[in-house]
Amino acid sequence: MKNSTGRVTIQHVADAAGVSIATVSRVLNGDQRVSPELADKVKDVATRLGYRPFGAARDLASGNHRSIGVIVPDLGNPYFHDVIKAANVGASRDGYRMVISDSGDDAEVELSIAQERLSQVDGLLILSSRIDTAGLRALSRQPTPIVLVNRVEPGIDLPMVAVDNFTAMLDLCGSLATLGHRRVVYIAGSESAWQNRERWRAIQQAHILGLEATMLPAATSSIEGGYAATDAALESAPTAIIAFNDLVACGVLGRLRERGIRVPDDMSVTGFDDIVFAQHTLPPLTTAVSPRAELGAKAWEILRARLAGVEPDLPPLLAATLVVRDSTGPAATA
Repeated sequence: MKNSTGRVTIQHVADAAGVSIATVSRVLNGDQRVSPELADKVKDVATRLGYRPFGAARDLASGNHRSIGVIVPDLGNPYFHDVIKAANVGASRDGYRMVISDSGDDAEVELSIAQERLSQVDGLLILSSRIDTAGLRALSRQPTPIVLVNRVEPGIDLPMVAVDNFTAMLDLCGSLATLGHRRVVYIAGSESAWQNRERWRAIQQAHILGLEATMLPAATSSIEGGYAATDAALESAPTAIIAFNDLVACGVLGRLRERGIRVPDDMSVTGFDDIVFAQHTLPPLTTAVSPRAELGAKAWEILRARLAGVEPDLPPLLAATLVVRDSTGPAATA
């Protein structure tokens, strides 16, 4: 009693039990309007025939997709791979699959993707969101659980988990000041990135340590963006370049090498995140170690709680730690 694919269908169960397809569907979905006797009969027939409901159809009927949407600004950045991988360990364990989207570092695209995904997934993880506060406020009114990952936005009714970018960047600036640096250039990230605002806030605060900082925007938070911004950064005659992230720092190192500027003898360079190849650059990169695995795991814990209808306990900002390598040294003297 199978179809051409060898699969027992709900029609087979209905025919064998002498009831309608609608009745079988109600029984299998736990509808209490079906009498216990009839429900037992249908279940017995389904078991005897070896009927197994098709997962997608079952989930569609129950409104449960067993999938989680993940939105990132740039899949080319290994930082996000590590966060997603850690979150996926928990999601897979709990029976969920991830649907990953790249917004291209565009706030409008990110919001559009989020709005589209709301009806397609059970929950959303939005990593390093670029959406403005009005857009986030609109998303917070939707019934689908959403967690902001690596962004803190006061006044928005969404659970958030993030890394303490401010303290780590201040530590990095302190390390440069100890080495005698006074003039630095910050090659910034996206203006809409919370991490960028926090890192620049820390660099500005470092004036109490004697650092004079100039901010220079990069076209993209990538190797290419860092490479392209380096010549303009050098016009300020800094002794150190602080890059928004490790990818930008790698681009800076490449351009400095082309120009014959030695690192760290002539110029110190720092990054942020400690992505997988930061310790394998030439020279190895001084950076801040962002706890990517912990961030991803915490993000899933929070979303899982929301999926269960439980108000999650939100952790404090996760600590990032400074790691000093060979790309920084004493400030060069004129």
